[in-house]
Amino acid sequence: MKILHVYKTYLPDDFTGVPRVIHTLAENTGKYGVENEVFTLSKSPSATPLKIGSHLVRQFKCEINISSSSFSVSSILHSKRIFDDADIIHYHFPWPMGDLLYLLRGRSKPSLVTYHSDIVRQKNLLRFYRPVMTRFLDGVDEIVATSPNYRDSSPVLARYKEKTSVIPIGLPERPAAVAEDVQRLRSMLGEGFLLFVGALRYYKGLQFLISAAEANRIPLVIAGGRQRGDIDVSALPENIRYIGEVSEAEKEALLTLCAGFVFPSHLRSEAFGISLAEAARAGKPMISCEIGTGTSFINKDGETGIVVPPADVKALSEAMLAILADEDMRGRMGRCAEKRFQSLFRADGMAADYLKIYQRLAGTSRG
Repeated sequence: MKILHVYKTYLPDDFTGVPRVIHTLAENTGKYGVENEVFTLSKSPSATPLKIGSHLVRQFKCEINISSSSFSVSSILHSKRIFDDADIIHYHFPWPMGDLLYLLRGRSKPSLVTYHSDIVRQKNLLRFYRPVMTRFLDGVDEIVATSPNYRDSSPVLARYKEKTSVIPIGLPERPAAVAEDVQRLRSMLGEGFLLFVGALRYYKGLQFLISAAEANRIPLVIAGGRQRGDIDVSALPENIRYIGEVSEAEKEALLTLCAGFVFPSHLRSEAFGISLAEAARAGKPMISCEIGTGTSFINKDGETGIVVPPADVKALSEAMLAILADEDMRGRMGRCAEKRFQSLFRADGMAADYLKIYQRLAGTSRG
């Protein structure tokens, strides 16, 4: 069975968010004999398919970029054989170019969409794009949401309840923290701090987290790459340490050293929260905001951590104080978080659930 994944970015250019999900899915369904390929765009595409793990990546030239959406006319002209060779096309939404590829190349093939997020910020683009999006979502065979929370709160998915199922994003087993990394970061940062890891994007709520930590003076470590328009980290108080982007090994060392994980995303652009799932995998209590998305599916209020209203500095500060003040609660919530991860967010479970959909779609045809 040949599956073609369609998304705007992928390895080796990008290994965050959706590309990470595609990689995990491709590598784990590959264990069941599924042949996976990824169709993507790149500013410097390879002339030949790339081998990433056990699957192939086919890159085309990114020629146009509008409101963070990449387009490629040449990919439409030269992609017919790639689509024809696939048994099933697996689109990852949102990417308007993917909708066009479906309408121009993919309608003859069984198809499913993993619906990662509504289009939240690009309101002006959405007005012009909505007719194409509607034709695309009307036409595909199945839609997968990544949490019941997102399925139930998305105004777009409300139209497609009958063909929408839920498969949570899964992660591999936690890699062991490297002792040298733990020792080095402990000497630099201490331990028992609260931790945030993630890109400093507009929807992450870092401004509220920093204000809360300034008020309560709790030790806080912020790790992640900076982006245009992010917060100013040049003049933070002594209790807040910004350490920039970290490696996967360093992330696990930080999760080993921290007392809890804070994830203050305050807008629906945060559709799932893979960093939260990584914290749950590490057995850490979590603090997150109720934004109607997967963050509150990962972090169950009062069970695996504390959920507060979005953009509420006072509530966020009180939750941080509560987590650090009660060691027994931290231990109980951390154990519940790890148990919930093992039950719902494992990569092999995600792969098995998608395999059932692939098998259901296999052998069907479109006129």
